[in-house]
Amino acid sequence: MPKRRKKIGLWLIGACGGVGSAVALGIAAFARRAAPSTGLVTALPEFKDAGLVDPGGIAVGGHDIRNQTLWGAVNEAHHRANLFDNALIDVCKAPLQSFQRNVRPGTLLGCAPAVRALCDRSDMPNDATPARAVERLSADIAAFRQRHRLDQVVVVHVASAEPAVAVKPWHRSIASLQKALTRPRNALPASCLYALAAVEAGCAYVNFTSCTAIGLPAIRERADRLGLPYMGADGKTGETLVKSILAPMFAVRNLSVLSWVGQNILGNRDGAILDHPAVRASKIRSKDKTVTRIVGPSTTTRVSIDYVPSLDDWKVAWDFIHFQGFLGTKMSMQFTWQGSDSVLAAPLVIDLTRLAARELEAGRKGPMRHLAFFFKDPMDVDRLDLTHQWRMLLEHLHARERIG
Repeated sequence: MPKRRKKIGLWLIGACGGVGSAVALGIAAFARRAAPSTGLVTALPEFKDAGLVDPGGIAVGGHDIRNQTLWGAVNEAHHRANLFDNALIDVCKAPLQSFQRNVRPGTLLGCAPAVRALCDRSDMPNDATPARAVERLSADIAAFRQRHRLDQVVVVHVASAEPAVAVKPWHRSIASLQKALTRPRNALPASCLYALAAVEAGCAYVNFTSCTAIGLPAIRERADRLGLPYMGADGKTGETLVKSILAPMFAVRNLSVLSWVGQNILGNRDGAILDHPAVRASKIRSKDKTVTRIVGPSTTTRVSIDYVPSLDDWKVAWDFIHFQGFLGTKMSMQFTWQGSDSVLAAPLVIDLTRLAARELEAGRKGPMRHLAFFFKDPMDVDRLDLTHQWRMLLEHLHARERIG
């Protein structure tokens, strides 16, 4: 008798945003055999025998605070930024509409004012306390699992960035946190409420943003206690991806990097959110670690992010590298990277869903350090060069194969 295929669900926080809708479109396209696997890391030959779920068989649901639909978001991205293809969108209409039935209202508790301004849903619940919000959000995920008879659910946070949070004493233990959440007001960001809800629902969790989310010590403690795998933070999709492969070149050639300046311009809603100083500062901290971690702290680094509405989903990064070579000669290198934020991120979210589901099935818990390859600021991982992280990923997969 053939072995029953595992049924996996993906629950997206920020489901109908640019990244979330591109993820849903990709999964729908794979289900319809309407698109190649280009951009999907886990489609490479190295992953052939890893026992990963078919990406076209993943059920999709999520939370969102906007009235936008997956179908509407995909069409908007196509018309405003010239993304995707009309024929592909038409083929995927039915599965996108099916996924939409699994999208539930999120929460406004703990949201930055810029994010709250995006909310236009008429069915947003008025949660009396953060604890009530966590309970409701977790119940939505549990209902999704039950309705689709899923073996595992992976929750991926792809919502808008938020200001960084200073860790307070009551953030450090789950007992203190749970007590604080019963009070109507607290300083806990929305990303942490979503992360705790995912953990309480027994899900693997991935933070694809620079938000605090599961990085809060108390929530990590709860996930560890429940035996769940998790990872983050901030998906490595564009400029930082280039940095993580280029910076090691200077290091191994013994070239002294004097300064590395990067300027980023982008449009879309994420760009609008990042136009707020507190939110932008959190994102810049995540982006600015790669170079100094690889070539040394003496390097002068600068990262800027500017909102240019006309670019919409297209992001442009210009980097200038000033370095010193033999006999003290100073030289420079420049590169420009242009890409669609959503299209770069979407396949990585699918990769992470497949890989996290594998860890959940194997009963592994704690930070999935082998997934550092996918993140700007990976949890509990100090080595940020891409080649090293790639070896970490493959060694983990091969070790699991030997154990199995």
